[in-house]
Amino acid sequence: QVQLVESGGGLVQAGGSLRLSCAASGRSFSNSAMGWFRQPPGKEREFVTAISRSGDNTYFADSVRGRFAISRDNAENTLHLQMNSLQPEDTAVYYCAGRHWGPASTRLNDYDYWGQGTQVTVSS
Repeated sequence: QVQLVESGGGLVQAGGSLRLSCAASGRSFSNSAMGWFRQPPGKEREFVTAISRSGDNTYFADSVRGRFAISRDNAENTLHLQMNSLQPEDTAVYYCAGRHWGPASTRLNDYDYWGQGTQVTVSS
């Protein structure tokens, strides 16, 4: 089993940037497609971005494409989310998630394990 711990959240002004990290423990990180999801206040959790096991393929929600970047370091068991040009509508709890052996997916239910989340707040 893999345990995930997110970090890097915080308060930022609109137009600013944040870099989230997700540290994975366990042996299965390199065998897992990874994703970032977020849950805005009062709304359901939604897909943000995902990356394949090798890192060669990435996927983005339309709302973040061109502003966010996902990357992974399989040697360091770490996943990153670089968020630029942040807007108030990006305010949410951000979760990293892993899917053991399966391909990267935009669907929440495809992921096997989750982090506890980190709060991102963007002020206008």
